[in-house]
Amino acid sequence: MHVLVLGGTTEARRLAASLAARPGVRVTTSLAGRVTRPAALEGDVRVGGFGGVDGLAGWLREQEVDAVVDATHPFAATMSEHAVRAAAATGVPSVMLRRPGWRPEPGDRWHDAASLADAAALLPALGRRIFLTTGRLGLAAFADERRLPDLAELHFLVRSVEAPDPPLPRHTEVLLDRGPYTVEGETALLRDHRIDVLVTKDSGGAATAAKLTAARALAVPVVIVRRPPPPEGATVLPDEAGVLSHLEHGLGLGRGFGSGLGFGLDSGRDLT
Repeated sequence: MHVLVLGGTTEARRLAASLAARPGVRVTTSLAGRVTRPAALEGDVRVGGFGGVDGLAGWLREQEVDAVVDATHPFAATMSEHAVRAAAATGVPSVMLRRPGWRPEPGDRWHDAASLADAAALLPALGRRIFLTTGRLGLAAFADERRLPDLAELHFLVRSVEAPDPPLPRHTEVLLDRGPYTVEGETALLRDHRIDVLVTKDSGGAATAAKLTAARALAVPVVIVRRPPPPEGATVLPDEAGVLSHLEHGLGLGRGFGSGLGFGLDSGRDLT
C-alpha cells in the first residue's frame, strides 16, 4: 500500500511516521522545497513540484499510489486544488488534513483580512510598529507604497524561517527563527520591539499560537488573514487520527491497509 503525503506541516511529519511504522505500507512525503533544511521525515521523501495537475496525476500512476493525503499548509491553496483534481482524474482516493483555525478569546482585539493586501491596508490606522509573521513569501503586499503610501511610515519586524524574498517594506528588520515559541518569549519580543500590531495568517495549531496569547495579554491588536476555503469536493479532517481511520475504513483500504496488520491507532499514542 503506497500513500502519498503532501507535506510541510507538523501534522504531515507525524502522519508519515505513523504510516511508515505499519507493515506493508509505503509512505512518500512530498515537500515543495521552499525550506532548505526541513525536519527529518520517516519513509521516502521527494522535493519539488510535480508540474501541475497533469504532472501530479502522472506521478500517481507511475508510482502506483493507493491514497493521497493533502497535509500541506492551510494556505497552500494551489497545491490543494491540484491534489483534488489529480486524484479525481486517476481515481486515487484522497483526503485533506487541516488543523482547525484559531478562534478569538475574551480580550482579543482581532481584525479580519481576506488577503495580505487587505491586511496591509488595515495597518496605518492601527499602529506604526508591526510584527509581521506571515512567512517569507508575499511581503510585497506590505511594500506596495504606490497603492498605500502610508506604508512608508511603518516599521516592520519580519519573522521567518529563512531570509524573505524582496521586495520588502521600506523599514524592515528581519528575525530568522523557527517555532514552536513560548508565551514568555513572545511577550518579551513584543515588549522589546515596542510592537503596536501583530499580523499573522490563520495557520492554526499550537506551534505558533503563543504570539496570540502574548498579544492578548498586552492588548496588542492582531490582524488575522483568513485561510482560503478547501477545494470543492475535498474531504477535510482535522487531525491525524481521523485521517488514519479514514484511510482504513472510509476509503475502503482496510484489507491491505490495516485489517490484520495492526493499523489501528496504538493505545495511548497521542496523534493530535
